[in-house]
Amino acid sequence: MGAANTPAYRGTAYVVFEELALSTYGNRLPQLSFEVFRPLADADTAEGLTRAVTLIPASGEFTYATQAIRKTDGGATVPENLNALADSTDMVEALDRLQAMAPAVESVSLVVAWFGDDLRAGSCKVRPGVEVSAKSTTPVSWSVNGVSRASAFLVSRDDQDRPVYGGTPSDFSVLQAIQEMKARGLRVTFYPFILMDVPPGNTLPNPYSDNAAASGQPAFPWRGRITCSPAAGFAGTVDKTATAESQVAALFGAATPASFSVSGQSVSWTGPSGDWGLRRMVLYYAHLCAAAGGVDAFLIGTEMPGLTTIRSSASSYPAVLAYRDLLADVRSILGSGTKIGYAADWSEYFGHQPGDGSGDVFFHLDPLWADPEIDFVGIDNYMPLSDWRDGFEHADAAEGWPAIYDQAYLQGNIAGGEGVDWFYASATDRTGQVRTPITDGAASKPWVFRYKDLRAWWSNAHYDRPGGVESGTPTAWAPQSKPIWFTELGCPAIDRGTNQPNVFFDPKSSESFTPHFSRGWRDDAIQRAYLEATYLWWGEAANNPLSSVYGGRMVHVPECAAWTWDARPYPFFPALTDVWTDGANWRLGHWLTGRLGAVSLAALVRHLCLRAGLPEDRIDVSGLWGAVEGYAIGALESPRASITTLSRHFGFDAVETEGVIRFIMRGRASVATLGADDLVAAREGDLLELTRGQETELPQALKWQVARADEDYDAALVEARRITVDTTRIASESFPMAVPPEEAERRCRRALMEAWVGRETAAFRLPPSRLALDPADAIRLAHDGRLVDLRLVSIADAEARGIEAVRQDRATYDLPPGDPRAASLTRAVVFGAPDAVLMDLPQLTEDQPAHRPLVAAHAVPWPGEMAVFRSPSTDGFDLLTTFGSRARIGALVSDFYQGPTARFDLGNALVVDLLTGTLESVTDLTLFGGANALAIESAPGVWEIVQAGAAELLAPGRYRVTRLLRGQRGTEGAMGNPAPAGARVAVIDDSLASLPIAEADLGIPWNWRIGPASRPVSDETYVAQAFPPEGVGLRPFSVAHVEQPWRTPRTPGDLTIRWTRRSRALAADSWGGLEVPLAEELEAYEVEILDGATVKRVLSTTTTSAVYTAAQQSADWGAPLGPGDTLDIRIYQLSALVGRGAQKTVTLRL
Repeated sequence: MGAANTPAYRGTAYVVFEELALSTYGNRLPQLSFEVFRPLADADTAEGLTRAVTLIPASGEFTYATQAIRKTDGGATVPENLNALADSTDMVEALDRLQAMAPAVESVSLVVAWFGDDLRAGSCKVRPGVEVSAKSTTPVSWSVNGVSRASAFLVSRDDQDRPVYGGTPSDFSVLQAIQEMKARGLRVTFYPFILMDVPPGNTLPNPYSDNAAASGQPAFPWRGRITCSPAAGFAGTVDKTATAESQVAALFGAATPASFSVSGQSVSWTGPSGDWGLRRMVLYYAHLCAAAGGVDAFLIGTEMPGLTTIRSSASSYPAVLAYRDLLADVRSILGSGTKIGYAADWSEYFGHQPGDGSGDVFFHLDPLWADPEIDFVGIDNYMPLSDWRDGFEHADAAEGWPAIYDQAYLQGNIAGGEGVDWFYASATDRTGQVRTPITDGAASKPWVFRYKDLRAWWSNAHYDRPGGVESGTPTAWAPQSKPIWFTELGCPAIDRGTNQPNVFFDPKSSESFTPHFSRGWRDDAIQRAYLEATYLWWGEAANNPLSSVYGGRMVHVPECAAWTWDARPYPFFPALTDVWTDGANWRLGHWLTGRLGAVSLAALVRHLCLRAGLPEDRIDVSGLWGAVEGYAIGALESPRASITTLSRHFGFDAVETEGVIRFIMRGRASVATLGADDLVAAREGDLLELTRGQETELPQALKWQVARADEDYDAALVEARRITVDTTRIASESFPMAVPPEEAERRCRRALMEAWVGRETAAFRLPPSRLALDPADAIRLAHDGRLVDLRLVSIADAEARGIEAVRQDRATYDLPPGDPRAASLTRAVVFGAPDAVLMDLPQLTEDQPAHRPLVAAHAVPWPGEMAVFRSPSTDGFDLLTTFGSRARIGALVSDFYQGPTARFDLGNALVVDLLTGTLESVTDLTLFGGANALAIESAPGVWEIVQAGAAELLAPGRYRVTRLLRGQRGTEGAMGNPAPAGARVAVIDDSLASLPIAEADLGIPWNWRIGPASRPVSDETYVAQAFPPEGVGLRPFSVAHVEQPWRTPRTPGDLTIRWTRRSRALAADSWGGLEVPLAEELEAYEVEILDGATVKRVLSTTTTSAVYTAAQQSADWGAPLGPGDTLDIRIYQLSALVGRGAQKTVTLRL
């Protein structure tokens, strides 16, 4: 249509259909519903400020693939990366949501992990891993750097036998991810990552122990703890020795750019098989990124302080030199068009200060930062922005800051507070808030020790201080020479997350912590406050100086990547914990998925004010924080009514002051303390009027209804209740917004408590000198020897200021959320190729034409109807038929040997695994009526029909069947000896579909495609087979009861061979007829006279006997056969349609 031709339906979302096929909907317009999203990505919101994100989970064998991958197992199809929608991969959905919810994002860091297995640098291998060593996937199998699934490192499993990590993303999925993001106009940074797979209960020597003598390393530790063994600071350490250098060299390995062979987009390893070093991983991905068409930026390493601080002598850092060598090799592969950097931990980037009493201060990474091949200083920035505690008397609250969410408070700690102005010398000092100023004595360079003082670090020359004495020569770092990229920045969505943003909650890991003084509950608002405070701070020119060297800002904000977006789309991640075992970590984690894209309360109120016609310069929403996952105006109402609803839900006030409408969260600290001397008496002489409302007018319970974004916006009811009160009133309200139920419950309890606390009101008057007080301000009023916290609700100015206030309790606004509620989402239903079996069997029922073959199919999930297409070539397939029943098919568990026919086989047992359905024992009478028939493929295309009288369930889907009738319907010749384990089995019942072919189609080598009828024949959900139907159902049965000549005395001469005819007709089993039906146009037979494998002669006859004359015997053997001789023969009944029937081979004894 184009923008020029688009109707201007402002304020209305509309959908245009072009050539919509209605056949699927019964040839009529379907009933459709739509979800319409409008993110409020204002310039001061997290959505409008976030311009770069990291993309995880780093592991997940096919998570990053944009092509649908299915795991198949005997017709059961499990989607590997189709969990949200059946026709769109998780990666595509996640990127769609990212660009819709955070439209300012222009750069994505793709995180891809290999696995380390030891904290000792000299012993650690870094390898690609898989979740299971055997898995069949279609249309592509897993492979990384030429390593197959069967030979890859197998990640550890938890106590429920689930992999603790996803496998390394397959090569093709990494290629697809890079190409998809570049096609969307996103810049791509490649981010190689190491996950440490050190399981609990290991017996590895712990380098962080004296002489590395302690057994057992911490479970699933941080990669930054890889170090020399024993580590620095422990007895027997090899730090500052040549041994430390050799351990570093062992970790890096010996890979070179020439150790790889590149063919198109395939990169294979040609180096030594045992080299699993960091160089192999990084150089491999440099080659792969180049094969993908290049990336915008590439990281050669991330967060390795335990490695980069290893010394081979007092001032030599071998890992830093190794990274420089690696840097040069990566540059040779990627060229000048890619920016290359190292992502240092925030505790690592600025220098090495071992704190071992030596006084050493080394800017140990400066050789790397100054290297001409490195383009930026990468910092994973998780520096603390708060020091908030319980109560309201701690140091920061005492300074007047209203709440931890306050933007000015958080920004004051970006370049101030802990890490700049002061530090905690011990855990005890932190508990007591004993803050030690950061100073530098006579050297007067305190910035050397201030990890937050980026400006000073970046702007100044660096001088090492071996032994605490400053060198006279600066390091290689040139001031202002490289921009700083925050390769990661973020905050967990947990209470007081800004106190310690670097920690995360993951119960399986030894690194699992909650932030200092956190109460451990979910708090999305603090994560949002962190992002907005950080991005706004560095976006201000005053805080982010220009470089005189390269002309850009010190911190390059467009590449400051928020940690983290997930390629597993919300809300399916985290809800589907049976698919992703780390889903439970999302609640308290750093994930932006499911949070970024929510509606900022401040932005929402501002937009409502703008709708009311207020100019933007008269709106102040800086006093608001928090968000809702969605908000809808479902009826005609004024913006004021909408804001009032929000005010009740969140607990904020609006006040006009100095011509500006200010919106302020409740629960703030008092701005003044008043006593009787500050009040003005009324005419009646009263200074103060206190009123307490009746309890019966207040609700005992408050019930709110909201929507759940993680449950398709279904309604959720939350409730707050007081127990010991003299009222039974219940108040309820429905809010037009999507809110996590646990957060809605917190707000509901706040509203109930606010109502009960606020039943105490005060009225008094103040002199005009108190003009600074505004409605919504909190004050403390001295009355009867106590201080009462009040919130001003109205002020009437006259000769004195008439005040009305309600009591407030600040603890009301600092409540825990409710208990989390699990979402009940289900995976998308994804169909795959069925396990289909084409079978040429004898005629089984009268209504089935004898020449038609059968098809049996099994699939999970079952698509409802399967289609069968055929073609004599490899294209041009025509639909033959459809069928709707899932067959009971399976496989033999063990070999199945030959047995007797025409009576029960009591010696053999058939053990079979069925993919679906059951088997049961039947009576002999039912068995003789045809029940419990199974077809067993003893050889390709050769099927024996067996009936079973007894069935025993051994395990789910596994049966042992006995009391067998073998070779039914003329298939005794199809017995295997044995039919091998794994041979296919199909239960013969109505689920087998007859293929409506003509007799003229027999013998033609047809190509077949079988799959869901709802999909086109070219779809990958179809299975292809070559199958020439031979018309087994038309084939005459073998003859029976061949008479032995020795039973009748004879002399050499003519030999008459006699037998009994069998019939393939279903009526042949009737005992009522005088003779079994012929079932053929003419009765005819052929008898082959055999000499070993050689056919000496063929006799033809139209009766159930044939004469082998003496003359023929002499011609064949030199003399007529006599007593004691033997003769091998084969007998066939003939069919006019298919020729010879089943053979009967007999040795005649004369």
